Formats: sequence, C-alpha cells, structure tokens
Amino acid sequence: MATCKACKDPLFLSLDPEDSGDEGQETVPDDLLLPCSCHFHWACLMDQASSIMTNLNCPSCNAHLPTSSSSSSSSAAQNLSIPSLYTNEGGPQPNLDILPLLREEAFLSSHPEARPARAMHTMVSEGDTTGILSLLADMDSDSEIDITAAKLLLWTDPLNGGKSALHVAIESDQEEVFWLLLWLGSTLSSENFPGAVVQTAGAMGLSRLDEVPSEEDVRFVKDEAGRTPADYCVQMGRAPWTAFVEGGLFN
Repeated sequence: MATCKACKDPLFLSLDPEDSGDEGQETVPDDLLLPCSCHFHWACLMDQASSIMTNLNCPSCNAHLPTSSSSSSSSAAQNLSIPSLYTNEGGPQPNLDILPLLREEAFLSSHPEARPARAMHTMVSEGDTTGILSLLADMDSDSEIDITAAKLLLWTDPLNGGKSALHVAIESDQEEVFWLLLWLGSTLSSENFPGAVVQTAGAMGLSRLDEVPSEEDVRFVKDEAGRTPADYCVQMGRAPWTAFVEGGLFN
C-alpha cells in the first residue's frame, strides 16, 4: 500500500466522529498522486509549497513536475501546469492542476496577512455582506493579525491581477457589496448613497472615513493593469454599473 512520501502514513484522513456522524472513527481517502508517481497527503504537500515553488521539483524524488502546453519559450512559463490525480471522499479528480494552488499557498505562507484579505475577496465575490462585516470587525480586534480593516479594504491581490475588493465586487455583479465598500472605504458624500443603504448603515452603526488622500479611497485603487473600479464599471457595459460612472460616483 502506498504511503505519503512526507509523513510515511497511509493515504487516508481520519474524521472526527462528530463530523462523520458515526460512533466509530471514519477514514476517507486523501491521496495526491504527482506526475512523478510520488504520493502525498494534500496537506503534507501544501506544507512544502514554498520550497517546491523555488524549483518546481518533487520534494521526494526531485523530479521536475511541470508540463508545458506551449513550445514557445516566451509563453512557456504561463502555460506550465502540474496535472495530478487527487482522490478524496468525493472520488478521484484526474488532471487536477495543482500549480496555481501551490503558488497561492507559497504566497500565503510568506504573506500571512493576505489570508484574511483573500478570504474577504471571496466573500465579496459571493455577496456575503455579513461575513465581510464580521471579518472587518475581527481585523481591528485581533492583535495577531498584521493588517487593519482600512488596509484590508485597499488590499490588492497579486494572485488575481492586482484587484481590490471593489474591483471584485463590480466584476462579480455584487451591487449590495459595492455600496458597502463605498460606505466603509470612500469619502463619497452620503447624499450619493441610496436611502436604503444609508438607513441600513445607520442601523448597524457603520462609520464613514474622514477626508483621506485619494490613494486611500477605494474608488481610486488601480489593478496591475492600471484600471480603476470606474474602468471596471464601464467594462461591465450595462446598468447599474455604467450609470454609476455617469452619475459621478468616481469623481
């Protein structure tokens, strides 16, 4: 029976009886098979993401892991992938490209402050306003997290084109989150907000920013291509986003 090359344990994950609903302890598959034929637990491999990303070699046999779908040297780096077979309780997942996941885990290991920021961007894309407010509240109360709520609103994701939370809200068509981010992270006059937004914000005790430099206003943050949230609204090409630009929300 194959075992994990890192911890030498069988390629199973033990579930807590409370999670499985059974009185006895249940095990489920946790087998990540790399192109070099080495097996790892998922977590065991991700724990080594930083070292793997230095040379893209297997941490066990040292085989070079990526394959390329292009013969062009100029674009080869962009077309690299590490197709793997991952088997868990949901069944086998063939040709799973783990390179983006390794890259993300390596980045998060060296930038722990990015974990809550990327979590918030996920909430933004899903329209989870309750989760966003809870996370922002935790930022300023948790001394172990080296990022403030204000910086979280301005944070740009280097793994996603340098987009801010407001960029993500617009491209994900999340209008409610859009207004929430403007309320919390811009100096846009309250008169420009829909009445329902103002009423909800007041009921929840959500404070506004004082006057700040434009680079600290979420409306003017640029992605890595130099595009502002207003540019994203124009790119959406339809109401209500184009109307926000025409109405002067980004002036």
